[in-house]
Amino acid sequence: MDAIKIVTDETFDREVLQSPRPVIVEYWAQWCGPCRQVAPVLEAIASEHAGRVDVVKLNTDENPATTQRYQVLAIPTVAVFSGGQVVKQVLGARSKSALLRDFADVL
Repeated sequence: MDAIKIVTDETFDREVLQSPRPVIVEYWAQWCGPCRQVAPVLEAIASEHAGRVDVVKLNTDENPATTQRYQVLAIPTVAVFSGGQVVKQVLGARSKSALLRDFADVL
């Protein structure tokens, strides 16, 4: 998980909302099987798009304030933030090609 940064309730605003680049946020939890499936996909996207987009993970069990603020009810939820706003969001594990297709206009 070298290319992906971990964010928390305390660091979310600085690392995501104030970022000059688009940020892909995965809301996940340790016990979530589909979250483990999407992790290598996001790692590949983070590596391939380094410098153009940031990829971060937020553990929903450990960071309830941000989870509630963005009304994340199911995980994994993968959202793209740009300019401090959610511009795209998908639910569930997706293949790399599906995520790239879903996020093509922001990557």
